[in-house]
Amino acid sequence: MNTLAIIIAIIMFVVGFAGTVLPVLPGVVLVYGGMIVYGLMTGIENLGPKFYIIQGLATIVILGVDFLAASIGTKKYKGSKKAALGALIGTFVGLFTLGPFGLLIGPFAGAMIAELLQGKDMDQAFSSGFGTVVGNIGGTIFKLLGEIAMIVYFFTRI
Repeated sequence: MNTLAIIIAIIMFVVGFAGTVLPVLPGVVLVYGGMIVYGLMTGIENLGPKFYIIQGLATIVILGVDFLAASIGTKKYKGSKKAALGALIGTFVGLFTLGPFGLLIGPFAGAMIAELLQGKDMDQAFSSGFGTVVGNIGGTIFKLLGEIAMIVYFFTRI
């Protein structure tokens, strides 16, 4: 049972990791889910409640970064609050209309459109859009590093 639990957890980790890079799957949720499945199959007390609380908090932080990354990048490149909101809206619109490519194009376009609607020049609009891309890439790197830390912590505890 323990070997099967580890195999299932590893499969969920790999799929979750892939979902972080190709965002059609909830990456960090699958990573955490793999740990929960392992716990359910081997006895939750094996790792203890403290382990699951720490991993749950890490999951929440990583999810938060996922939603805020484009907005933070926009602000770093002197984009307005409306550009940050446009980037957030563009993320959702892009994801649902263009799939994985929409996660780069959507926030970029959303920030640019918001800036242009406010009367900003094309250079500033482009800069704000570029900031969203930088934010998304930075957010993805943060998420991957966070997931690696979660997985390493898991394997040090089992």
